[in-house]
Amino acid sequence: DQQNTKVKVPFSVKWGQIKQLLGSRMMIGVYIGQYCINALTYFFITWFPVYLVQARGMSILKAGFVASVPAVCGFIGGVLGGIISDWLMRRTGSLNIARKTPIVMGMLLSMVMVFCNYVNVEWMIIGFMALAFFGKGIGALGWAVMADTAPKEISGLSGGLFNMFGNISGIVTPIAIGYIVGTTGSFNGALIYVGVHALIAVLSYLVLVGDIKRIELKPVAGQ
Repeated sequence: DQQNTKVKVPFSVKWGQIKQLLGSRMMIGVYIGQYCINALTYFFITWFPVYLVQARGMSILKAGFVASVPAVCGFIGGVLGGIISDWLMRRTGSLNIARKTPIVMGMLLSMVMVFCNYVNVEWMIIGFMALAFFGKGIGALGWAVMADTAPKEISGLSGGLFNMFGNISGIVTPIAIGYIVGTTGSFNGALIYVGVHALIAVLSYLVLVGDIKRIELKPVAGQ
């Protein structure tokens, strides 16, 4: 039965397709952007409660409640980012404007977390962190960009690479922040580290990505 016949794709073909994705300036920009955006996510998941306890002297119970505030703002920002992107798409018909505008504006807003290094008022610290995660939510449109750019034949593979870069950030970020805090005895450098990642995400989408369009795969030897 031909319908039940499974066609095995040689590894050389898959590797050739991966090289095409990694050889695309646009896709590299998207992957780097995802790495940097996830750095913000993993800071809040892993180190933010510790920051509140160690650097700001909150009790563990209070830190638990306070840490939920940016998360709620991130949830709202995530929904709002999608709404803004769709609205811009309807108004302009431009993928570049519709996708890049929320990402760039969201990441720039996320950089306000660095201001926490210069204030000691508790509500201001919470406010800056909430704004940062709200901005991250608005800018977290990576999967929308993937849907617009991934070759239809290997959309799963392209999404897998996208996830891989994001998960590498999940490995590197907590370790890097721990090293910075351990060697300096302060979270100041850690917040700058995360803020710089937001800036790199902005530059990645503005400089590397270029026009957002679907990649057309070239034939690979062995297909």
